[in-house]
Parts: sequence; C-alpha cells; structure tokens
Amino acid sequence: MNAFGFLDIEREKGITMVLDKGLSPDFVKDYLKVCGKYITFIKFGWGTSAVQDRDIVKEKIGNYKEYGIKVYPGGTLFEVCFSRGIFDEYLNECKELGFEAVEISNGSMDLSLEDRKNAIKKAKDEGFIVLTEVGKKSIEKDKELSIMDRINLINEDLKAGADYVIIEGRESGKSIGLFDKEGNVKVSEFETLINNVPVEKIIFEAPNKNQQVEFILKVGNDVNLGNIAYDEVISLETLRRGLRGDTFGKIQ
Repeated sequence: MNAFGFLDIEREKGITMVLDKGLSPDFVKDYLKVCGKYITFIKFGWGTSAVQDRDIVKEKIGNYKEYGIKVYPGGTLFEVCFSRGIFDEYLNECKELGFEAVEISNGSMDLSLEDRKNAIKKAKDEGFIVLTEVGKKSIEKDKELSIMDRINLINEDLKAGADYVIIEGRESGKSIGLFDKEGNVKVSEFETLINNVPVEKIIFEAPNKNQQVEFILKVGNDVNLGNIAYDEVISLETLRRGLRGDTFGKIQ
C-alpha cells in the first residue's frame, strides 16, 4: 500500500511510456522499486540498444519484465534495419534479446504505406506488440503533414493491426507534431485528432510538464503519455492523481 493510502486515489488505466537512453542495470533495479508500477512501456531510445553489450540489454529487459513492463527498441533502429534489408534479422534479434514489442516508424526515412502495413503484419505474426509512430524527426518535413494526414495514417495503422500509435513529439517537445515552437499544444489540431481516432489507442509523446497537464485536463488522467523522462515518472503520476497544483481540483 502507498503512503497516505486513505486518500483513495488509485487509477487503473493510462499508459506511461518512459525513455531509457542508456541507464545501468543496477540503477534500473533500484529505480523500479520507486516507480516501476507506474510504467507500462520502456523505449530504449532510437538506436541506443545497438551500442550496449547484449548481456546488459538482456539484464535490463529482465529487470523491467519483473514489473510487467513491456520493453521495445526505438523506431530509428527499425528504420536503419529495414532500409538495409535486414528486417527479419532485426525481429529475430529483438526476440533473442527479450523485447516484447517493436516500433514501426518512418521518422527519418520514406516508407511506403504498403511497406508500413507489411512490416506491421510481419511483426504481429512474430508475436510482438506493435507500436507505430506518426510524424517526422525533421521539423521541415513534419510541417508537411496536415492534421488529416496524421489522422488518416493513424487509422490505417490500426486497421493494419497496430496495437498503439505514437504521436511524434521528440525528446524536446517543440516544433513537432501537436506542439508549436514554444512547446505549447496546438489545441485546435489536438481536438480535431482526438475526435477522429480512438484516443485509447494513441500514445501522445509529451516530454514537458505543460504538455502532460494539457493532455490530462483535455482527455483525463488515463490519457496515454510517452517519452517521459525516467526522473519524471513520479511527478507525472501526481499530475494524474490531482496531487499537484496544475491538476488539483480539476480532475476526478
């Protein structure tokens, strides 16, 4: 039981996806004692898992699994492998290492809709939880995507079998996707999106507190949020439960 358990502020839904950029196994083990029960997915950012010893990657994944956390490598690693024609080898290695999920994206490359659908299907057939990502890493290229482009791609991915679709926000949370150059949420585009997709299947990358607050107030404390820094998990959980000034008295 949590301290102050009499407050009765437990919640049952709402994904929290956390970014691991190279934490040590010993740190992870201690870290999870504090906040492991609040994390749904861990993403080994971009290609960071490819520059760590295999045994260390396996050990870390094992630590996360003890808390029921699903772990997956970042989408950029998929893009590197897919563009080199080694997607099968990529999936095999993911399985050998213990990853239970994979991310299909085209943030740094051009991927046809047909290739995207086939990649989703193949990963599903191999038994992986599949997350896709909508958006580009380049600010200039991302601006070329209208809100309807994003909505259409989200719905196509879900139709193809994706379990969840991530809305690109990058680590900075600025000038990408639903965020302006100051990191504020583009409210009109956000509202258009949530009215045209199954919001329970969407993970909003929201690395900054103001974004987390906006999404919680607009969608509810069970909104799915991603790219959360490892040291912000407890902070986010207090926002979800109305234990911080930004959401106190504003959510149920």
